[in-house]
Amino acid sequence: DDRRRKDPEVFQTVSEGLKKLYKTKLLPLEEHYKFHEFHSPALEDADFDNKPMVLLVGQYSTGKTTFIRYLLEQDFPGMRIGPEPTTDSFIAVMQGDVEGIVPGNALVVDPKKPFRKLNAFGNAFLNRFVCAQLPNPVLESISVIDTPGILSGEKQRISRGYDFAAVLEWFAERVDRIILLFDAHKLDISDEFSEVIKALKNHEDKMRVVLNKADQIETQQLMRVYGALMWSLGKIVNTPEVIRVYIGSFWSHPLLIPDNRKLFEAEEQDLFRDIQSLPRNAALRKLNDLIKRARLAKVHAYIISSLKKEMPSMFGKDNKKKELVNNLGEIYARIEREHQISPGDFPNLRKMQDQLQSQDFSKFQPLKSKLLETVEDMLANDIAQLMVLVRQEESQRPTQMVKGGAFEGTLHGPFGHGYGEGAGEGIDDAEWVVARDKPMYDEIFYTLSPVDGKITGANAKKEMVRSKLPNTVLGKIWKLADIDKDGMLDDEEFALANHLIKVKLEGHELPNELPSHLLPPSKRKITE
Repeated sequence: DDRRRKDPEVFQTVSEGLKKLYKTKLLPLEEHYKFHEFHSPALEDADFDNKPMVLLVGQYSTGKTTFIRYLLEQDFPGMRIGPEPTTDSFIAVMQGDVEGIVPGNALVVDPKKPFRKLNAFGNAFLNRFVCAQLPNPVLESISVIDTPGILSGEKQRISRGYDFAAVLEWFAERVDRIILLFDAHKLDISDEFSEVIKALKNHEDKMRVVLNKADQIETQQLMRVYGALMWSLGKIVNTPEVIRVYIGSFWSHPLLIPDNRKLFEAEEQDLFRDIQSLPRNAALRKLNDLIKRARLAKVHAYIISSLKKEMPSMFGKDNKKKELVNNLGEIYARIEREHQISPGDFPNLRKMQDQLQSQDFSKFQPLKSKLLETVEDMLANDIAQLMVLVRQEESQRPTQMVKGGAFEGTLHGPFGHGYGEGAGEGIDDAEWVVARDKPMYDEIFYTLSPVDGKITGANAKKEMVRSKLPNTVLGKIWKLADIDKDGMLDDEEFALANHLIKVKLEGHELPNELPSHLLPPSKRKITE
């Protein structure tokens, strides 16, 4: 056993390593202390092998289904869009060779899909759960889960027939990104939506917010709507950090009020970049979730064994059980002190008290330190091995990106984000773009006493610092402009330096290498 600790296990792939660690080290602890009855069902192989998933959540008619349609650029089976609550099912949109729909009951018996444990939510849920399969390049690297629109009335909430918040929580544990959609026209967060956001409490790192249909309101109103949304979210999401909110209009129709087009384009690019990074970070996310689960399982084992220890062996079991459930907060505090566990690792107190009411405490197991030591060993040694493997896998693979659909539309050609702006200005012009303002720059150039048609670095610096840009930026501009690297600037290089200063002052980023269209005509032969 000691030798085992010194030599952590060797794994070929991250996915295989996670499966083996879970089955051999964490699962025995979970089963011994009934972890699955309290928190989350056991993980299966498909949970470690599946593609990254994106979960869309929002009130009805906020554009969830339209958002998927926009990403895929094609309809998917079972899709219904309308202003009334139309999507009444959970739809997992996944890659398949043939278009079609797999109903929920068939889906939860498929070992290749990560949905087997959803059968615990019963028929009422499974009748409202389908998988839409279709061949699409976007779905080759991610899957998307569309959810029913969240309703605002109490009546509809009760008549669902299954625990909506619990289902979303199950998905939240297993997905890589949760996108909350809001409509710029109706920001009210209903009771059910508020409950759902609270159910996603431990997954704030996966959450992003999209303020959709923002093209339907003027700039001044949009600022107010954005402020109101942040205020509403601040009351529900109890974190000091601000959730990232993307503003835009995610469908393929013309913008109603095009004033904020630039803003929408920039926000869309940011959101696309975030979604495109998911396949690259998928292994790391699964590793992170396993560590989170192991920490919770450890705390759960301490709680259950403490309750078992306090129980009498013969009489007064019921009274003692009630007393222990009521004093669970004190038990938490004691475990926290004895085992130096952070309070953030403990499960929700009220929820745990409710679940303990229906349990038979006499069936609980006492503390088995060997099981806990195995999990400690896993966290200390094996996870570190896997971290190295994650980095190796990332470096060996070509950069994994989500491709196809809406992600391709802006990649190439004049409709790419920022095309023809900033340093890209004049990219398609026959003439050198700097020549437009060169006469003005030449006037300044000849006041700086050039020798043999060139000015020294010291003289150029006097003029360039007038822009008030920091030295780090001016240094980069100097490197880009001094094309022949002689430490001096001729009239064309000086004009180029001033052009790049103008680009930076207008709020654009500087390129790392000088684009070919910015090369002065007389220098083009040098670089060739």
